[in-house]
Parts: sequence; C-alpha cells; structure tokens
Amino acid sequence: MTARFACDPKGSRGRLYPEEESEFRSCFQRDRDRIIHASAFRRLKHKTQVFIEHEGDYFRTRLTHSIEVGQVARTIAKTLGLDLELTEAVALAHDLGHTPFGHTGEDALNALMQPYGGFDHNAQAIRIVSSLERHYADFDGLNLTWETLEGIAKHNGPVGAPVPLALADYNARHDLELHTHASAEAQVAALSDDIAYNHHDLHDGLRAELFSTDELAELPIVSDCFTEVDRKHPGLNYYRRRHEALRRFFGLLVSDVITVTRRNLADLDPQSPTDIRHAGRMMVQFSPDLWTHLKVIREFLFHRMYRAPDVVTMRTQVTDVINTLFPLFMSDPSLLPKQWRKDVAEVTSDTELARIVADYIAGMTDRFALQEHARLTGTDVMDAHS
Repeated sequence: MTARFACDPKGSRGRLYPEEESEFRSCFQRDRDRIIHASAFRRLKHKTQVFIEHEGDYFRTRLTHSIEVGQVARTIAKTLGLDLELTEAVALAHDLGHTPFGHTGEDALNALMQPYGGFDHNAQAIRIVSSLERHYADFDGLNLTWETLEGIAKHNGPVGAPVPLALADYNARHDLELHTHASAEAQVAALSDDIAYNHHDLHDGLRAELFSTDELAELPIVSDCFTEVDRKHPGLNYYRRRHEALRRFFGLLVSDVITVTRRNLADLDPQSPTDIRHAGRMMVQFSPDLWTHLKVIREFLFHRMYRAPDVVTMRTQVTDVINTLFPLFMSDPSLLPKQWRKDVAEVTSDTELARIVADYIAGMTDRFALQEHARLTGTDVMDAHS
C-alpha cells in the first residue's frame, strides 16, 4: 500500500520543459529509464568505486555499485510504501557526476577548480542530467521531473551556502528548494548508498588482500555475524564463511534502517511529502548504536584500504593525471574533441572555459583518462607504476 507521505507521480511538480505524459509509464518511470539509457550511466562501467591498483573483474565499479544501491533502495522503499521508480531513479543517478579514479579524482579536480567555483559530484550530476546529455530534439539534458532532480541534488540533506556553482546555475532556472530536506524516496536512496558501500568495500578489500578474514571478524557487527555463521554452519570453508557473514551484515543494515525509519515516521506522522521535506531532520536513518559501529568499520577501511600503501601510490599517480590534463586543456582548448570546441567558441570568461574542461575530464572513464594522458604527454603512468 502506498503511504500518504510517498511522492505521487500524478502529483509531480513536472519538468522544466513540459512534455506529454506517457500512456503506460509514470513520470518517475520515464526518469528512471532515461537515466539508464544516458551515456553518463554507461560510462560508470569503467569508473572505479574505490581506486585500487589490483585489477580484476570482480571489483565494484560505479556502475555495479549503482545497481546495488538501486536494489537496496527498492527493497526499503517497497517496505515503507514509497514510490519505487522515484527511489530507483535517484539511486541510479546518484553517482553520475563522479570523476574518473573515485574520490581521488574528485579531490584533484575540485582543487583545480577552486578559482572557478569548485567541483562537487552531486552538482555535476545535476549538470549532466540538465545540460550535458544532448540527445533529445527539444531540450538539453534528460528533462527529469522536479522530484528526481531534487533527490539528486539533496539526498544527503539540505544544501547550504555556498551552493556549488553547477547546482546554483540550474537552481536559478528551476527552484529545487535546496534549504529543505528531500523526499523520503531520496533519503532512502542516500542510506542505500551507505549500506551498499559499507558492505561491498569489505568484500573488495578482502579480495584485494588488503586485510584478512580474521581481521574482518573482529569488527563490530561483523563479529556477531561470523559467530552466527559458525554456530549454524560449523566447518564451512573460508570463502563461503566470509560471504555468509557479510550477507548477514548486509541484512542487518537494511533491517536497522527500516526499523528506525518506521519509528521516525510514527513519531512525525507525516500526511504528505511536504511534511517529510519540512521535518527538520532526516527521516531515514541508522540507529545511533549501529551508526557508532559503522564509524569504527569506516575507520578500519580508511586505514587498511583507502590508505593502504599500494592505494596511496596509485592515488598519487592518478592525481598527477588530472593535474596534468586540466592545465593542458585550459591552455590549448583545441586539444578537446571537435564536439566540445563548439562550446569553447562561445565562452566569455576563464570560468566558463574551466567549467567545460571540468565537464570533459569529469566525464572520462578511468582508462580513457589514462589513455588521453599517455597520448598528450607520451608518458604511461601505469608503466611507471609497474
């Protein structure tokens, strides 16, 4: 049953450019489908989730991560009576604005963009879906509904000053009410992101041999999961044992969010999506105890995975790639592909040029960024690393 506080596609605030409604898809379904068919979504296949030097087909990419987030988000949304398609649309779009090389690439590009308004991946996602995807005859971007755009912009909460430039530009044309919280659907997408990466980063760290199963089994929450697996399946081989433990860990995170969110909603008793937006706090949350444990796990991952010696070495290499490409394109925009040079011809300031260069670099996949760097500099950083 649909909850009173769920977003109703029939009551959507609509699109920036009005369109005829589909006969067989809701407006949120169309948003979800447009995101899946977007070029930026396909490129997530070759963007790393956590950039590590160990290559293999089993590590998460931004694409597989986004699919996992969408799966978790649909489960939670269905349980809470929310709109599944809106929830999934926000979940699938939440990483569209990420640069190559994970957060390392974003940190490097943000530093380079400081004189020009900075770089933020959530704001960049808005720029992609509102401008950079250019496939439709009547408009730039995907022309998504207000609710989906709101969810992409502020699924982590209200956006305070200074508003990232890319987001401020769009918001001036289509007010997303950045000072309020987002819908319950968008909040579910945000927590599903946390659930997915807390789960799969432990998986990927094990596969990369950055820490051991025994070390994993000492972490809060996870230790209880191993105890339960050992009780129920004594003598299970190590690979199945750790998979079963992490599967239980995954389930506990989902269950905790559902339990706490139901309690929050019962306290607020919202009668509409507007009540959710003006609640003054996030409705979709982890419990305080679980959040405390997760912070311990994130600290473990920070030191043992995100700052492992091999990862730090690679972070330096890929930061150099971004730091080299940006000034190259700024000083000689003719190096940009032909279809980008039309936009360059219309710029009236260094800030506008920098935004185009940032758009181009942010849209690169990991391997394309490495190939462009090698082509333009004659240096292959991967050879240098090996």
